[in-house]
Amino acid sequence: MHFLVATDGSPESDQALGHAIDVSDAAGADLTVLHVVTPRVYSEGVEPIRSLSDADRRLILENVENAEERGESILEDATAVASESGLDVETELLYGEPVESIVDYADPDVHDGLFVGHRGLSERAESLLGSVANGLVRHAPIPVTVVR
Repeated sequence: MHFLVATDGSPESDQALGHAIDVSDAAGADLTVLHVVTPRVYSEGVEPIRSLSDADRRLILENVENAEERGESILEDATAVASESGLDVETELLYGEPVESIVDYADPDVHDGLFVGHRGLSERAESLLGSVANGLVRHAPIPVTVVR
């Protein structure tokens, strides 16, 4: 058996990692921890944005190198957590939009399941922002366990 767990370093994905470690250990399964490099957009300053041009000047797109470093750090932390449990894990840094990248990586001939955390956003926020967990449940070619 071989399981995947997607992590973004959030407390919710840490819970999914913990559950995936427990299940993998009990089943004698291999585990691969995935992180998708997606540069973030940040706002510089604390004053309210009053116009689109003001927003353009204050929004900063994280560069890919910083996003990669953040991703590697998240994967290193996940590896350390798994090691504390006595489990060796593989890690994989993917690039692009999280749902699409994870769905493309998941192979039903190789992987038996996917674990993912869920932030529990309101229904309205989820409809505006989308949900990686929801997208994975809808599109992944393997069973998905959503951990709350």
